[in-house]
Amino acid sequence: MQDGLKLDLNRLVRKQFIKPGANIGVRGITWTHSYWGEIATGVISAEMSGQAEGWLRIQLGSLDQRIILVSRPRHFGGRQWYFVCPVMNRLASVLWRPAGATRFCSRQTWGRQVAYQSQFNDATNRAHAGKVRIKSRLIASLDPDEWDFPPKPKWMRWATYKRYEAQYDHFEDVLDYGCVSLLAKLMAKNIV
Repeated sequence: MQDGLKLDLNRLVRKQFIKPGANIGVRGITWTHSYWGEIATGVISAEMSGQAEGWLRIQLGSLDQRIILVSRPRHFGGRQWYFVCPVMNRLASVLWRPAGATRFCSRQTWGRQVAYQSQFNDATNRAHAGKVRIKSRLIASLDPDEWDFPPKPKWMRWATYKRYEAQYDHFEDVLDYGCVSLLAKLMAKNIV
């Protein structure tokens, strides 16, 4: 799923691409990837001036899709806006367009056709990803190549840092076990 495009209604509101209670003109939108850079560009426009209904239009290459928006009252006041999935007719805050798809739909629409990359990871890949995730949370402005496990940031509680340290050590143990088991398999086949 993360290789496709994502429309997150709440993020669009936070970044002021769209505005509840207003009709916005055409605005440019860009999807980027941390490694590959810019993935896609398009334009969006939205009509949210009504109290309970509106629409969002996205134009992206040959795609020209209009998505219905509805708002529902919140428990403590105000209203929450949602997309109406064009296929399942259900409310969703996020719509996806996987690689090769021709429109944005809810996650439930795509079902087992799509999945997150992490769902296919084995224990070794999960351990590598876990180490990278912890290191990125702790590293702040330090050089990542300089530290195996970074020192505690000033703003972090010691209990949180110790929990990260224990998780990091667990991931190291998983990777060590993987190396040992691979070496044992190779020795059993007399390759080494």
